[in-house]
Amino acid sequence: MIRGALLIALAALLWATTGIVAKFLFTGSELQAVTLGFLRLVVALPFFFALMRREQRALAHRSTPLPTFTRKSLMPLVALGFFQAVYQGSYLLAVDMTGAGIATLIALCLSPVLVAILAAPLLGEKPGLVTILALAAAIAGTAMLVISDMDSAGRLRLGGILVAVLAAFVYAGFTLTSRHTSTGTPVFTTAFICFFTAALILLPVVAFSGGFAGLDSLGPGQWLMVAYIGVVPTCLGYVSFFTGMKTTPATLSSIIVTLEPLFVALLAWVLLGERLGVIGITGALVLTAAVIIASKSSAGNRPDTA
Repeated sequence: MIRGALLIALAALLWATTGIVAKFLFTGSELQAVTLGFLRLVVALPFFFALMRREQRALAHRSTPLPTFTRKSLMPLVALGFFQAVYQGSYLLAVDMTGAGIATLIALCLSPVLVAILAAPLLGEKPGLVTILALAAAIAGTAMLVISDMDSAGRLRLGGILVAVLAAFVYAGFTLTSRHTSTGTPVFTTAFICFFTAALILLPVVAFSGGFAGLDSLGPGQWLMVAYIGVVPTCLGYVSFFTGMKTTPATLSSIIVTLEPLFVALLAWVLLGERLGVIGITGALVLTAAVIIASKSSAGNRPDTA
């Protein structure tokens, strides 16, 4: 279990570098956030296709029936792709409009708390008092982050904060959809279809918004940054996460993943000079505590499927 927990922590660290590298890209080029989201998926797709084929060969070797796709079974995967597409664009746009640290803290720490609350009306999982208190703590922590950001930036970057909140709701939708729809599709087959659908959705958005024009501003070093985001946090990060999940309890995994926004805040401070201040650090800790509480409460309310 220790190896699995370390792999999930490694995945969180790799994912944390996405916002940092993206901020460098946005600062040094005219690349749009939605274009970077699309390029990230395009770079990762061949890798996940290879993993999907390997997964299918392993199933065939064990004489396990391969999944058959019908319209009913594909719809949840397409829905996951839609959420992934919107999340990619909104999260990276929030990083561009505010900072990597505050965007990630809001987008990723609010999401699990929202899942715990929204699971009540959507999935019949009743929130307890602890979950409601976790939501109140998450709102308070977010408010502290906003105040800290105002102090450091000298102005209220409301647009970027609202986009980060949108990303949190979208990721919550992604989580709830994946929890609600148990199609029995193998992990990497699901990942490939999800990412492929997201790329198809983002392609016309990038084309009609003129996002491809920003590619002319990229130099060799910046193309390496794009490749890094597609390969390291996307491909290697997800493989580390899925491998670690095999031997790590779901509740523990969800708690370890909360390291990602804290990793981002630390890296943003060291590499980008983004300072949260005392109020911001307090808000980040409150948010993290809310996520841990909400994750435990949500896992406790979920029916046992073992």
